[in-house]
Amino acid sequence: MKDILFKYMTGLTSLNEEEQQAIVNELHIEEYKRGTTLLTQGDVPTKCYFVLKGCIRQYSIDEAGREVTSNFYTEEQAISIFNHHRVDKSSEYTFTCLEDSVMVVGKLDIEKDMYNKYAQLESMTRKIIEENFGQVQEEFAAFIASSPEDRFKGFLKKRPYLIDRVPQHQLASYLGMTPESFSRIKKRVHKDKD
Repeated sequence: MKDILFKYMTGLTSLNEEEQQAIVNELHIEEYKRGTTLLTQGDVPTKCYFVLKGCIRQYSIDEAGREVTSNFYTEEQAISIFNHHRVDKSSEYTFTCLEDSVMVVGKLDIEKDMYNKYAQLESMTRKIIEENFGQVQEEFAAFIASSPEDRFKGFLKKRPYLIDRVPQHQLASYLGMTPESFSRIKKRVHKDKD
């Protein structure tokens, strides 16, 4: 798994191979079973994650007690916990493994030490966060301006691999529709393709 991380780092940094290898050797990689909760809504985050293998669901419980899915993280995606610098550090989301997963696990309390030791690691992390943030902004803008069917079609273009990896009711929640609407739209879109 470290070779996947090494390959990913090569595209984001000008560190030489020896420096990259030193960073990779210091990183902690953990395996998690399907169903494992990494962080629960309301808890204080202490770790950040980078997915090497697997699928992680981000969701929250709304006032009515419904689960609202806000994202899925898969291979080569960072799970950034942006609110860990706030006074009230509790998480607004729960993160759960939908598949057996392998992830790089970073401890937020030693983040600065790693950045001091490897200055380019902070730059690389910033690039990852900027890419993720840009993608989230783009998806949110498209989400607001789209009909449910357009959201589904856009989803199929950008993240088709999730269709077979995520339960349909969670995809429906992510796309802002009921499972019944999701099913109808899915059938209609697939019928139009034939």
